[in-house]
Amino acid sequence: MEREKSEAIATERMQLIAPLLGSHVDQAERQQIMATICTQSGLSDRTVRRYVARYQAEGFEGLKPRGRSSIPSNAIPEEILNAAIQLRREAPHRSVRQIIQVLEWEHRVSPGTIKRSTLQERLAAAGYSTRQMRLYRSGGVAARRFQRRHRNELWQSDIKYGPHLPIGANGAAQQVYLSVVIDDATRYVVHAAFYPTQDQTIVEDSLRQAMRRYGVPQRLYFDNGRQYRSRQMARIGAKLGIRVVYTKPFAPESKGKVEKFNRLVDSFLAEAALERPQTLQRLNELFDVWLRECYQSQPHSAVPEFPSPEAAFRADPEPLRLVDIDTLVAAFRRVDTRKVDKAGCISFGNQKYEVGVTWVGQTVDVVYDPQSTEELTIEVAGHPSWVVRPLVIGAHAGRRPALPDHLTSTPATHSRVLRAAEAQAQSAGPEPSPAVSYRQMTEPGGEAHV
Repeated sequence: MEREKSEAIATERMQLIAPLLGSHVDQAERQQIMATICTQSGLSDRTVRRYVARYQAEGFEGLKPRGRSSIPSNAIPEEILNAAIQLRREAPHRSVRQIIQVLEWEHRVSPGTIKRSTLQERLAAAGYSTRQMRLYRSGGVAARRFQRRHRNELWQSDIKYGPHLPIGANGAAQQVYLSVVIDDATRYVVHAAFYPTQDQTIVEDSLRQAMRRYGVPQRLYFDNGRQYRSRQMARIGAKLGIRVVYTKPFAPESKGKVEKFNRLVDSFLAEAALERPQTLQRLNELFDVWLRECYQSQPHSAVPEFPSPEAAFRADPEPLRLVDIDTLVAAFRRVDTRKVDKAGCISFGNQKYEVGVTWVGQTVDVVYDPQSTEELTIEVAGHPSWVVRPLVIGAHAGRRPALPDHLTSTPATHSRVLRAAEAQAQSAGPEPSPAVSYRQMTEPGGEAHV
C-alpha cells in the first residue's frame, strides 16, 4: 500500500514538472511555465525546482517521497546486497531464489536468514529487478518516445507484406507489398499503396506521390533496408533539401508509429480476404476506401485535441513546402554510371547513346527517368550536364567526328628518348677503365705469364 501511494505521488509530481523537461523550452518560456505551475499548485518556486533536479538526477524514483523506507536498512547488509547484484548482473535470468541459494552455498549468509521477498524488494529498489534487467539487457534498446510538433517535420516509411494475388505468369499467385509513408506529428498517412515488387522503386514512387500532394518534408526516417539505404535516396534528399535519417540497427521500436499502423492494416487484410480481390487495382481500391473511412477520419489517441489524423494535418499552421513539378521529377530521376567506349558512346537499356569522343575512356553519370529513356542526361564533375538521345544508325556510314586536341598525336622531328639518353651518357663522363688490364701480364720480351 505504501509503495502504491509513493508511486502515485511521484506520478503526480511528474505530471506537474513535465512541461519543464522539454529540450525546446527556452529560458523565458521556462520562467513563464514555472510561474503558472506555482500558481496552480500552490507550491513554491524552490520546491518545483527541487522536483526537477531530483528527476534529472535519479529519474522517476527521485520524485517519490523521502519518507522512512519500509525495508529496514540492516535487513540485508550492504556487502551481501552487492554480492546479490553481481549474481544478477552475471546472469539476468537468475531468480531471487537461485541467488539466495548461491549466497548460502558460498557461505556468505546462513541458510534461512534472507527472505526472498526482502531481497527482491532491495534488488528492485537498486534497479536490478528481473523486469528492469530485461529492459536494459545486453543488445537491447531503451526507446524513448518522441513526437514532432508540426506536420511535415518528419515522415516515417516502411514496407509491409501483403496478400497473394493471381497476377503472376499464367495466373500464378504472387506476393504484393504495402508501402506506407506516415506523418510523425499528426499520424496522417500521406501515401500508402500495394505494389507488385519489393524494391526501391516502390519507395520512390510512394515518396513522389506524397510530395506531389502534401509538399516536401524536413526529414525522412527509414530503417536500414537496402530499399532505403541507396545512392538514389541520398540524391533525392540532396536535391530537395531533405535530411535522410536511419534507425539504429536492430531497433524496430524506433519506427513505432508506422509499425503500429501496419498492425492496424491487418484488420483490412482480414476483410479483404473475404472479398477475394483478383487484381492489384481492385485491392488498392478497397484499401483506399478503408484508409479514408476507417483510419484517416477516425479519432486517434496521439492527437486527442483533433477529431482525426486528417483534421490534425489540415489544421496545423505550419505551411507546406511545395516544389514545382519539374524540380520534383528531376529529383526522382535515377542515376547510373557508364564507361564511354572508343567510339564515344555508352550502352544503356540495350541501346547506344552518343556521348562524344571527348569523354572516351571516362566514366560518366547517367541521369534518367525510369518511365522513359528517350532522353538521358549526362553529368560529369566540373562540367555542365547535357542531354543525349538514342544513336540512330543509318544506311550509309557517317563522317567520323574529329578527335579533340588532347587525343590527337603531334608530329615529331626527332626521337626525344634517344637524344635524352645520349645527353645523359655524355654527362656521366668517359667510360671507366676495365678492372683487369692484360697489358700488365705481358713482359717487354713478348712472353706472357700465365
